[in-house]
Amino acid sequence: MDNDIRDRLEQRLGRAHARQRLGVEHDHEAQAFGQGRTFFHIENWYSIQAVMRLALRLTFTFGIGQRNAAKVAVRHNTVRSARLPAPFDGFTILHFSDLHADMSQAALVRAAELIADLRYDICVLTGDFRGSTSGPFTAALRDMRPLIGHIGAPIYAVLGNHDTVRMLPALEEMGIRVLMNECEAILRGDARITLAGIDDAHFYRVDSIEKVADQIAPDWFSVLLSHTPEIYRQAAHAGFDLLLSGHTHGGQICLPGGVPITLDSVLPRRMGAGAWRHHAMQGYTSVGVGTSVLPVRFNCPPEITLHRLLCQSRPGDAQ
Repeated sequence: MDNDIRDRLEQRLGRAHARQRLGVEHDHEAQAFGQGRTFFHIENWYSIQAVMRLALRLTFTFGIGQRNAAKVAVRHNTVRSARLPAPFDGFTILHFSDLHADMSQAALVRAAELIADLRYDICVLTGDFRGSTSGPFTAALRDMRPLIGHIGAPIYAVLGNHDTVRMLPALEEMGIRVLMNECEAILRGDARITLAGIDDAHFYRVDSIEKVADQIAPDWFSVLLSHTPEIYRQAAHAGFDLLLSGHTHGGQICLPGGVPITLDSVLPRRMGAGAWRHHAMQGYTSVGVGTSVLPVRFNCPPEITLHRLLCQSRPGDAQ
């Protein structure tokens, strides 16, 4: 690994954190079995991917799936909370997830077109910037840059299970604040909400909800960014108000009606896409912008999401 990247990571994260994160990544990278929250990772089983691709080509559906994957839509989600400070009423979060930039260029171009007319206060990215789970990452960073250049607000992010921590310096050079089990205060006058972000909890298992929760006062409205929604129980009991995540792709290849064949996640299916609630915590699982494993989608269009925070219910607001 480039010594310059190692030195920059040690300066950014501290020597122990950087070396631990790199070591965990080295031990786990590109293993098909026995890692993370699920036993089998199809992302790393390349012969199965080849069979799936061939099957789609033989049934003349591969091209249809590719075109579907570029049809990014804007979704709207309203979050109402009595805990939200009044100055943040109407505060809007633009949410991207699962860009997989180096294998989803057409979707990223469409996403950049869509955000030109959108209004939002901050942007969040919930991980998986690279297409593969290992190997080079410069192409993913290159293909992300045009989209990032179109975003006209502060940008915050967390890493996903496809991402290497070696990407962190380049991401932050783009103006993205990557939260590595860290918190950031968002201020409006004397009022604040807290944005927290945890490192990957699905594959590398380097998340620390306890570390970020300990930095948040009980009366602060708090938003947690996590690549995967699988940590919903821990997040809810730690007192977070809102969890924003991705990872599942909503199944990506779904049966008619949007029924996913698999979510590659250990969680209730109702949490696999869209808005949900667990105890007092609200959550949203984005189906993502890009594609994973194969560059196709069926019955599960890609999305970017606008989350609008409201202090109280208003007649006529979208659910």
